[in-house]
Amino acid sequence: MNVSAPATSTRPRSRFVAILVYTLRSCFPRKRWLAVLVPCAGAILFGLLAHAVEHESSQRAFATVAADGIFGLVVPIAALVIGDSVLGAEVRAGTFHFTWLTPTPTWLIVFGRWAGGSLVALATIAPACALAAVVAGSPESAGPAFLAAAIGSAAYVAVFIAIASLTHRTAVWSLAFVFLVERLLGTALTGIAQLSPTWESRAMFLGFLDNVPSRIVRTGIPQGGSAIVRLALVTVVALVVAIWRMGHMRMSGASD
Repeated sequence: MNVSAPATSTRPRSRFVAILVYTLRSCFPRKRWLAVLVPCAGAILFGLLAHAVEHESSQRAFATVAADGIFGLVVPIAALVIGDSVLGAEVRAGTFHFTWLTPTPTWLIVFGRWAGGSLVALATIAPACALAAVVAGSPESAGPAFLAAAIGSAAYVAVFIAIASLTHRTAVWSLAFVFLVERLLGTALTGIAQLSPTWESRAMFLGFLDNVPSRIVRTGIPQGGSAIVRLALVTVVALVVAIWRMGHMRMSGASD
């Protein structure tokens, strides 16, 4: 009895590691890595663009460019590619069956895929945003940019996994979420912006800076550390939705 207990208790851990390794190895072929790195290169270009902002200090110029360019465009697009890679692409191709049919709890599959996608975002999107701050001549903004991009991307990956579990047209609905719900409705309605990874990651970034233009700070949205709590809540809710939906999935072919 005492001998078999450790093996049973470590089984979920070994399954999680297997799912995590599979996610990193199989869900990101060369073309997917290229699709992730292209918007990351765009973040660095936005950093260069900050030099063109006149009559602003380096920090204020980078904050202005990053608020709309990096956190409003680069982070969601790059995270969309990652989120679609870890689940949506496999569901469309029919290869997700190999994971779904294994004797692995649904919650562990979802958490493993999200962890894999978040690690990729941590290794690509977050460093690109920090490098953009250095390129813009505002190295003091690199830390806040890295943190906001890392946490915002992790929340995005969870949201896109939830979308992939709800619909087979993951890319289409994910783009609709980013540009219609977040950018259009989120701009008009503060209640939506408070649950938006775009607006909250932007608010987190700006909240950790000392000198930012007041025109880019949106009132009514948690700033700085409070934005981290809000993004954590969004991440948990999205993962719970994905776990629930995946438990009711019925797949019979690649079209499913």
